Amino acid sequence: MRFSRAVLLVVLLACAPPLGWCAGVAAAAMPAVAAPAGAGEGAGEKGLPAAAETVFHLGPLPVTNSMLVTWIVAAGLILFARAATRHLQAVPSGAQNFLEWLVETLYDFLEGVIGRELVRATFWFFATIFIFILSTNWFGLIPGIGTVGWGVDGGHGFEVTRPLLRGGNADLNMTFSMAMIFMVCWLFWALQVNGPKGFLLHIFGPKGDSTGAIKYFMIVVFFAVGILELISIAFRPISLSFRLYGNIFAGENLLEAMSNMVQHPAWAKAVFSVALPVPFYFMELLVGFVQALVFMLLTAVFTMLICLHDDEHETAHP
Repeated sequence: MRFSRAVLLVVLLACAPPLGWCAGVAAAAMPAVAAPAGAGEGAGEKGLPAAAETVFHLGPLPVTNSMLVTWIVAAGLILFARAATRHLQAVPSGAQNFLEWLVETLYDFLEGVIGRELVRATFWFFATIFIFILSTNWFGLIPGIGTVGWGVDGGHGFEVTRPLLRGGNADLNMTFSMAMIFMVCWLFWALQVNGPKGFLLHIFGPKGDSTGAIKYFMIVVFFAVGILELISIAFRPISLSFRLYGNIFAGENLLEAMSNMVQHPAWAKAVFSVALPVPFYFMELLVGFVQALVFMLLTAVFTMLICLHDDEHETAHP
């Protein structure tokens, strides 16, 4: 993996939420998840807000609690990578050994999916996006994320209304921005491999051999199919962003609902608010890994479909 490109991508991803402000409009319009009727009556639990909360401003730029998480994760990944590669050894150990194992495992896995030639050009992106999403998902499960911040004293104790930190991928701005960054890379790779003419032929050109009137009929058919393909391509950022956002957002609300399940008496609340979420924490660890893997695989397969031709697909095994 080209380290400089990976670091640049991590920095870009950390600064990505402002790129998704248009998605933030949709997120702000979504209602907050309400607690079931009768559950925690009077406690005022409303679940995780759909839109991230602004913590402070850097000039005209509002910095949200989800942006802070992405910055912390990005800084941690960069520092870890620098520390692991500072003194390279022929026989790796410690952090270097773990990083090499992770990179080699991802490389071998992606090579089996998209082929040897394509993985050489795109591995830096897919590996970085997987590691970044996974780290962000798991960082959001650390106790205190979403439960430490500003709030009010309610009838059942202090209630956090504006958390200092929020899961990065529980913000639609973040997931939409990552999907748009991928689409820019996807278009670049598609044009680089096929050229403008080959790109259009790949989408609109007729497939297979035909002659006579059938040939002209197939041209019309595949042109219509190309229009549908363009619509499908246009919806890819939406499907990618909402799939990741929905799973992480729902998981965080589930953990909060479990921690607030028991309100009375006080001793039961203290015990069950800690014990009940534990099994779901293990489930969310798995969900975080699966969603990072799904995002990486979908983007890799989308790239393979536009960059590899029929004869080259035989060497890849999606």
